[in-house]
Amino acid sequence: MPVSDTIPATDSAARDERPARVATRRRLLMCRPRHYDVTYSINPWMNPERATDNSLALRQWEGLRDLYIELGHTVEEIKPVEDLPDMVFAANGATVVDGKVYGARFRHAERTAEGPAYLRWFQEQGYQDVLWPEFINEGEGDILTVGRRVLAGTGFRTDIRAHAEAQEFFGLPVTSLTLVNPRHYHLDTALSVLSDDEIMYYPEAFTPGSRAVLREMFPDAVLASAEDAAVFGLNAFSDGRHVLLPAAAKGLHTQLRARGFEPIGVELSELLKAGGSVKCCTLELRER
Repeated sequence: MPVSDTIPATDSAARDERPARVATRRRLLMCRPRHYDVTYSINPWMNPERATDNSLALRQWEGLRDLYIELGHTVEEIKPVEDLPDMVFAANGATVVDGKVYGARFRHAERTAEGPAYLRWFQEQGYQDVLWPEFINEGEGDILTVGRRVLAGTGFRTDIRAHAEAQEFFGLPVTSLTLVNPRHYHLDTALSVLSDDEIMYYPEAFTPGSRAVLREMFPDAVLASAEDAAVFGLNAFSDGRHVLLPAAAKGLHTQLRARGFEPIGVELSELLKAGGSVKCCTLELRER
């Protein structure tokens, strides 16, 4: 994980009895939802017969982008490609650790072209260590870094063989976790990284064995209720202090505040119609 400049505190949170939280500035990649629509269904959230409002989706997305910038983060933008309505979900486009780019290979034909589009962007930006994967993986949708380790999801989208491929490429230990709830088809819909050693997750999204692994690795994790998980509360982004997550996940907001984090509610109702929220829109560019 990169060593980043700290963002100074703006209130008295650090002076009370809660843990002192320090935000670090991040570099993020996002994709404007210019062509966003729900024209097919590849997850339980998607219903092509349900109307979408592209202008509202754009305003909500811009609100998230502007919030990142207000918090001191750098946001890069990749040009959206026509006929790729899900390209707005930048987290699926790759995984970047130590400046190394592990490309994405999508399971469904509707999203196949997104992988090469994102990989081209990285190459055009001068990234040298770039891997086009042999096995299906859907970027940070299923590959999340926690400090100097990686949690990798499988069960619906990412091929478990991609976990070994990622470990070999990044040179970091990878722990496999199996998802069993189709409404939580990506790891980032069921688990969120809060800091280098803290996570929050929804236990019922995982197999018993994966739940046992998570309890062993993160005994003090924040556990989400079914209600918070159902509103995509775990599709969140943390900079170590601020946690951006759906406004409707009230229980998670309460738990996070109790642990010294500053939860910030975000409204992305239009993008949720395609099964995406805060984290789905956000790919972290981790440099060495």
